[in-house]
Amino acid sequence: MDIIQAVVLALLQGLTEFLPISSSAHLILMPVLTNWEDQGLAFDVAVHVGTLTAVVAYYWKDLVAIIGAWFSSFTGKPATENSRLAWYVILGTIPVGLVGISLPDEVKEFFRSPLVIAAATIVFALLLWWSEKTAKERRTEVMLRDALIVGLFQALALIPGTSRSGITITAGLITGLKREQAARFSFLLSIPTIALAGMLVTLDLINSNEPVLWEFMAIGAVVSAVVAYLTIGWFLRLLEKVGMIPFVWYRLLLGVFLFAVFLR
Repeated sequence: MDIIQAVVLALLQGLTEFLPISSSAHLILMPVLTNWEDQGLAFDVAVHVGTLTAVVAYYWKDLVAIIGAWFSSFTGKPATENSRLAWYVILGTIPVGLVGISLPDEVKEFFRSPLVIAAATIVFALLLWWSEKTAKERRTEVMLRDALIVGLFQALALIPGTSRSGITITAGLITGLKREQAARFSFLLSIPTIALAGMLVTLDLINSNEPVLWEFMAIGAVVSAVVAYLTIGWFLRLLEKVGMIPFVWYRLLLGVFLFAVFLR
């Protein structure tokens, strides 16, 4: 790895983690398409720490209120929207955690195939388009049913090309949440999900003999954090104006391109 590869991959992670276009797919495909060596587990941990830092920084006021309300609920105080939201985030994280831990390594490796990524990119683009066109945005408050459905959908994001943010926003729209609220719940869900994924990758790293290039890890973490923070605000503003359709078109074009490249 050199500094150019580190910066490009960190930019890619920061830009795609919270957009509905799959960061994992882009990180897997970039070395394949450019003939770069694989960036390794340590770098993956670093850029995920960066995007986790970004979303925590962006929603820190909300998180303080949500966590405070959650702890207050143990003292016998009446449940509030924030205390319920804390439980819903926990509940929505359970499916992806259970599936992620139980998936055999052979299945995870199969999911990393460029053709699987291409197929997932197209299939879930069409589902995103359908949810955007047919969903009836009505509610701003997340309910228990939303958390269950969004959490189950989030487990599909273990297939690269699906997009964690894309599939959870899709599920939120299907349940009747407004776009902005579906996106906010998706981003809050990303905090324990990214943290859990980072912990699993760190465990793999501990058990490997892979050298740790600390300078590139630092570059990756900082660049991905800054880019991800800016991307969250930009995406939420874009969502209000034009919705999800531009990302649907991007995914369809990317999927067709991947099939054209890897089916030759």
